Amino acid sequence: MAEIKNYTLNFGPQHPAAHGVLRLVLELDGEVIQRADPHIGLLHRATEKLAETRTWIQNVPYMDRLDYVSMMVNEHAYVMAIEKLLDVEVPIRAQYIRVMFDELTRLLNHLLWVGCHGLDVGAMAIFLYAFRDREDIFDMYEAVSGARMHAAYYRPGGVYRDLPEQMPLYTKSAIRSEGAVKRLNENRSGSLLDFIEDFSNRFPANVDEYNNLLTDNRIWKQRLVGIGVVTPERALQMGFTGPMLRGSGIEWDLRKKQPYEVYDKLDFDIPVGVNGDSYDRYLVRMEEMRQSNRIIAQCVKWLRANPGPVMSDNHKVAPPKRVDMKTNMEELIHHFKLFTEGIHVPAGEAYAAVEHPKGEFGIYLMSDGANKPYRLKIRAPGFAHLAAMDEMSRGHMIADAVTIIGTQDIVFGEIDR
Repeated sequence: MAEIKNYTLNFGPQHPAAHGVLRLVLELDGEVIQRADPHIGLLHRATEKLAETRTWIQNVPYMDRLDYVSMMVNEHAYVMAIEKLLDVEVPIRAQYIRVMFDELTRLLNHLLWVGCHGLDVGAMAIFLYAFRDREDIFDMYEAVSGARMHAAYYRPGGVYRDLPEQMPLYTKSAIRSEGAVKRLNENRSGSLLDFIEDFSNRFPANVDEYNNLLTDNRIWKQRLVGIGVVTPERALQMGFTGPMLRGSGIEWDLRKKQPYEVYDKLDFDIPVGVNGDSYDRYLVRMEEMRQSNRIIAQCVKWLRANPGPVMSDNHKVAPPKRVDMKTNMEELIHHFKLFTEGIHVPAGEAYAAVEHPKGEFGIYLMSDGANKPYRLKIRAPGFAHLAAMDEMSRGHMIADAVTIIGTQDIVFGEIDR
């Protein structure tokens, strides 16, 4: 009888576990993976090159579209790099707003991750529950920036505007009765801060629901425990960051180890795994959601008590108030220069990194003194994680490849940048 040789299988690119843009070439022995070769580039949008042809401000919306489930955190690293080059002070209120929205964005990311990871390995309900909470956070994005996803809210020198005093309300329509509208508007009668506080009060109970659905679920554990084990040493050698690194037992979090903005003034813990498998990475992200919620509650309390400016008063960086612009020649000139040419950033280079929901997201900027970046390099956490796909999946079954893609929490916008 003829010997069965290894055969090659095209896994994707339509596979939903990687949002439809990963082609994984698997070399199989029966159903066991011998080698996994990720083919990237199917979503390539040349963000780094495009950035050289756009002004500093025009590049902010490109950041939203890198990892399109962690929008404001991407913006944060970019504006921090510009602020380093400009040596500009960010008002303390703007720093608290940034931190609060960073953590809301972390919840957005982890909710999508747990929903999709559940779908990938056969759990249906978790996806629907996760999107219930995501809708509320999208409402917060929309209230503050006007957009539900790609906010372009962070700006060099602060944030676009202060938190609104009124949440948008639902209105009666052909598909919503008066009673339904009343129920939907119950927690929207106050300001955005009131709405965020209400959300942070009820969110821990929702995380409990997710834990009840998955944590001790027999099928969930069978699919995750012992899959994609990475030792602490290998995690460091392969450039892991974020939950992928902490899941392997290494307590590294930029918010604690290299604090930026006001993280050093806030109280939160860093969850760490023990076994370095997919199940540990799941537990780490679930606990991260609770810790993010703690940070959000602290930010809400501080923001209530401390009004103030949310944008730098340096008019070479931030536009003057419209009233001043219409009554003062100097301010008019600043306004005109900013909206025609944009900011002129002093020559030099800077690197700024933030603790992104997926790991260390860094922006390396070079300026030659012009109104556009000379060079922009993005340090995307998902790129290093995807590179480990081969090592993590060897010896596992085809079905486990889906689990490993899920546990890596890959979004391709930042990989094919």
